[in-house]
Amino acid sequence: MKAQLPHPEHYSYLQHRKQRTTQIILPVAISALLMIALIVLISFVTFNSNGDVGRWAAVSTIWIIIPTMLAGLIFLAILIGLIYLMALALSALPTYTGLAQDYVHKAKAYIIRGADMVAKPVLAIDSFIEDIKAFFERITTP
Repeated sequence: MKAQLPHPEHYSYLQHRKQRTTQIILPVAISALLMIALIVLISFVTFNSNGDVGRWAAVSTIWIIIPTMLAGLIFLAILIGLIYLMALALSALPTYTGLAQDYVHKAKAYIIRGADMVAKPVLAIDSFIEDIKAFFERITTP
């Protein structure tokens, strides 16, 4: 016995199925048919007895280069936008980087002061031990 999953029959699901058919499957199928028809048409025209193969090769090259050019234009637009945003950022950043640098300088002073406070007892004890060693070395050496 195999369990059957329930099939949703609510309005949004039915609308999704209808839209899937009309907005995805139909345009893809029409595009595929148009491409096949174009290939057949070009083949008949090109390989006829008086077909101009060089001209069709040039047309094919143009159709191959068009997507590359469009991608290049999109990339150029993105690059121009990034350059514009960088120019805006560079005009605003010196103020904020100066403030950040001031805060880092203040933090540096507090960090050095805290590190010195932590190290001072250790250094004092170490210095005291070295003084005691030096004292006993002077006493023991004639």
